[in-house]
Amino acid sequence: MIDFDRNDTLRHLTHTIRPLSAGLSIVALALSLTACDGSRRSRPPQDDEASSAPYQAEVEEGLGAAVAILVDTSGSMKNEAPGDSRPKAVVAREALEAMFDATEALVAKRPEFVVKVGIYSFSSDALTVLPIRTFDRAVVRDALARLPRPGGGTAIGEAMRAARPDLYRAGVFRKYLLVVTDGENTSGRSPDFVAREIFEKSEHGVQMYFVAFDTGADRFAFLKDVQGDVIGANNGPELRKALDEIYQGRILAEASALGEREPESK
Repeated sequence: MIDFDRNDTLRHLTHTIRPLSAGLSIVALALSLTACDGSRRSRPPQDDEASSAPYQAEVEEGLGAAVAILVDTSGSMKNEAPGDSRPKAVVAREALEAMFDATEALVAKRPEFVVKVGIYSFSSDALTVLPIRTFDRAVVRDALARLPRPGGGTAIGEAMRAARPDLYRAGVFRKYLLVVTDGENTSGRSPDFVAREIFEKSEHGVQMYFVAFDTGADRFAFLKDVQGDVIGANNGPELRKALDEIYQGRILAEASALGEREPESK
């Protein structure tokens, strides 16, 4: 029978474990450094809110207008529209359908002038329903039919921030944001802050218009400070009139009149 010396055995184990422990520590450190480095490499670039640099077009631009339509689909849009038994969401969708008749007329009259349209919805956050693309009546009609059911909060500022980069990918000089909402911002960034940010970084190159549907237009008085405007609409007929005034009377009229030349730098 072999007699093992307990002290010798412990000394042997100690000499064996120490190098293994050191080796494992080195491996763990290397993995940690690699993970940190990978995290730095995979970290997305800072968004433009952290930079004061002006926005830059991502493609070459030419004649035409790009319009981002931002539609409120918050919970309050389930309520009946004043003077109507239908929800405000349905009334607003019908008014927008009628508004796009003006685009068809302009495109038929001036086929060389490009009109691009995008549709975005917002409740507690923002959703791109139709990325900005050359106007196609059937595609726009389908996008309006796909607007989400009303529910949640009102993230107007977030919708503005979501649509803004698409305007700079549209490839046209004239850029517009048109917001239809029935309430004040309750989620995400303030539209006041976002409007001022867009105004400054676009060098006044993005025009912003709001239609205040069944809510006080004075909520959006900040638009005057960014050369934008807001029109109040208390019911369905007034909503149609307001959209017609802004979209046909201002956006399309201005864009087609000024679109013959590149906007001057501010």
